[in-house]
Order: sequence, then C-alpha cells, then structure tokens
Amino acid sequence: MNRIIVPLDVPSAAEALALADRLRGEVGGFKVGKELFTAAGPDVVRALVARGDRVFLDLKYHDIPNTVAGAVRSACALGVWMLNVHASGGRPMMEAARRAADEQGAKSGTPPLVIAVTVLTSLDAATLASVGVAASPLDQVVTLAKLAQSARLDGVVASPRETGAIRQACGPDVLIVAPGIRGGAAASGPDDQQRIMTPGEAVKAGSSYLVVGRPITGAADPAAAAAKILKEMEG
Repeated sequence: MNRIIVPLDVPSAAEALALADRLRGEVGGFKVGKELFTAAGPDVVRALVARGDRVFLDLKYHDIPNTVAGAVRSACALGVWMLNVHASGGRPMMEAARRAADEQGAKSGTPPLVIAVTVLTSLDAATLASVGVAASPLDQVVTLAKLAQSARLDGVVASPRETGAIRQACGPDVLIVAPGIRGGAAASGPDDQQRIMTPGEAVKAGSSYLVVGRPITGAADPAAAAAKILKEMEG
C-alpha cells in the first residue's frame, strides 16, 4: 500500500484536480486542508472522492463536542477516508468525534479514520512555553497521543521525531501520520517545519503515513518526485 499523502495546498479546485490527475496512481491519497477547503468548499472533496481518490480532510476540528460531532457527520457524508481533530480539544470532544464517525459509518458502510493532531511540527519548545505549555514537545505529544488513544481514535498526527516514543506509549496498532518530511529524496528549500526527518528515517521510526508536500508539489515533475520518495521509503 502506498503510504504517501500529498497535500493539495492550492487556492482553487481546478488547480487541485489538475495536481491530483498528475499524481493519481503515484501516491496513496490527497490531503484537503484549510486553504483549498476555504476556497473551493466541499465540492472539491466530492470531486476527488468521485474519481476514486482517498481524501484526508485536514481541518483540525477544535470546538465544543457537539459542534465537532456535527462537523464530523458532515465530513463523513462527503465520503472522506480520514479526518482529524485537535487532541488539545480534550477527551470529551474526541469521544464525540468518534461516536459521530461510527454512527455515520453504520449508515454508509465504513467510517472514516479519525486521528488527532498532537503538536504541530512548526512548534518548538520555546513556542510551546510562550503559550503556557511547560512540557517539552516530546512529552506533550506523548500525553496527547495517549489521550487520543483513550478516546478510541485511530491514531495521531505527529512529527516523525516523536514516532518511537508514541509507539512505546501507545503500542504498534496506533496510526501515526507524519508531516515534516524533508531531506533525502524529499529535499526542498527552507520552510517553517521545525521537527523533521527524511522519508526513509520516518518509515524506520514507525510512521504509518507520510504527508509530503512541497518536495513533490514544487518539483518540476511531481510524479517522478513521488516515485523517488516512494523508492526511498521502500528501501
């Protein structure tokens, strides 16, 4: 199974669908985040699903439990493969998301994977401290991963640098979706990611899926770039 997820971080549905057409069959799924969803709305998700694509809806829901449950039900109705919430929203919120996904899945077939964002890869210890979090990024990630597991979520989003600690704390079955993939076959220019690994390192560390954006989407030949990264992962 191809474990590369490519974010469609573009400002229009036309650009997103064109990029997906170039990469279909070379990657394992596409991530629709805030930029594209705000610009194009749920129709772009429906269009991708209709083409047979696996869609990770990356809207990072973080609100009161009832509001998040409603959002999850709407996401399920779109046919998404995976969606996420912020673990820092707390266990009751995550449990509401889990129930909503399961209830909707009972009506339509298989529920989507529901995962929780732990600590964004753009955050370091100093930034966490500035917002009142005294724990290190690693300790905060593990705390939130265990909380997500207790709420019966399928997995977490976390830097590949924390994958080993998550596996030790939560076991082998938790899904770990890793952004912050740079270097190696995923070399790219400077950006705002702080806690990064190469594709090969991330797989060896135990990541389940890798979110690889600019090293693929910014390449002259995105399909060739994806194939090169996949080869490194398989190696």
